Amino acid sequence: MIAGLFAHGVRTLAWTQPKVRSIELMTFFKNSNPRPKVGSWAITALLVLSLGGLMALPSGYVIERPGQVFNVMGELDDKPVISATDVDTYKSETRFDITTVSLLGNRDSTPGWLQILGAWLDPDQVVLPLDEVYPPQLSTAQVRAESTAMMEVSQQDAIAAALTQLGYPLDRQLYVASVIADTPASKKLIAGDYLVAVGPVAVATYEELREQIQLSEGKTVVIKVVRDGQPKEFELTPQKKDDAWVIGAMVGYVYDFPVDIELQLGDVGGPSGGLIFALGIYDVLTEGSLGGDSHIAGTGTITADGKVGPIGGIELKLIAAKKAGATLFLAPAGNCAEVVGQIPDGLSVVIVEDLESALVAIKDFNSGKPAPAISCTDQE
Repeated sequence: MIAGLFAHGVRTLAWTQPKVRSIELMTFFKNSNPRPKVGSWAITALLVLSLGGLMALPSGYVIERPGQVFNVMGELDDKPVISATDVDTYKSETRFDITTVSLLGNRDSTPGWLQILGAWLDPDQVVLPLDEVYPPQLSTAQVRAESTAMMEVSQQDAIAAALTQLGYPLDRQLYVASVIADTPASKKLIAGDYLVAVGPVAVATYEELREQIQLSEGKTVVIKVVRDGQPKEFELTPQKKDDAWVIGAMVGYVYDFPVDIELQLGDVGGPSGGLIFALGIYDVLTEGSLGGDSHIAGTGTITADGKVGPIGGIELKLIAAKKAGATLFLAPAGNCAEVVGQIPDGLSVVIVEDLESALVAIKDFNSGKPAPAISCTDQE
């Protein structure tokens, strides 16, 4: 989450291009002892070299593909992806896969035109303008750092959602997870600041913080924080980003969890694993196997109170889930329209709005009930 908000939902563009045929250049001779046409061969070689050079030029695009899947009920580097030290945990036969999108290219190095052409002709790949994935004001390193921070926030929210579903009481506090360079918050707020108020209005949730920033309509606001136990105030002037006012700080929650749960997933960024992490935690902390021996995949952000939010690249994640062998896919209600017509054969898809509806969907699937027909009008 970015206060105010830097939205990173990625739109998928399905572009098609005409098929390209290879052309074989042939020379026909009228006699058995022709004289070499040095000029023609030189021109041909020059054309081939020029075409090759053109195709090797940076394209200004990036390519999205179905990425890896990660079973949160499994292990990574010989350690469980989900572990707990001060509460009983249980083995499960259910497999829960986080699906990802693989991205080829960044602001420092974009794919060549030959790769772009191949991706245009491949229905399992999507070509996107570079600026749509890597905002011009951010470096590649900044985008990756932001993605990592989003994953960390998502994991904390997933723990909170699972524990709340299990009836644990939780305390939380709003804090700055990271700050984007060259934004109003840059060189003022720092990661680890606890957010207390905007002007005279106390803020305890992301929604309250965002509301106050939008109400400013671009006028300077006073952000009150606690840093190293000391209160501090900073004047920030929000900037317009698309149709929202932003300050350039990514925020999250620090929780005082009653149990110690550790999550690890290696080099994976973004918030879209929240739903599957929450389901995995719930399964680990309850007896039996939540989905029997089913292979379940899915995607979606999650809030501490269990609300499931939309993500980008869901068409590619459906493909990744099918290739990995999943039989049930849980998709956010906010992505419903993008799911219609994109479901691979043999994969059941259920639209979910929150953690509770995801648990019901798994229970129904495990009992043999067919997945309900997808109706996006119910999600509007």
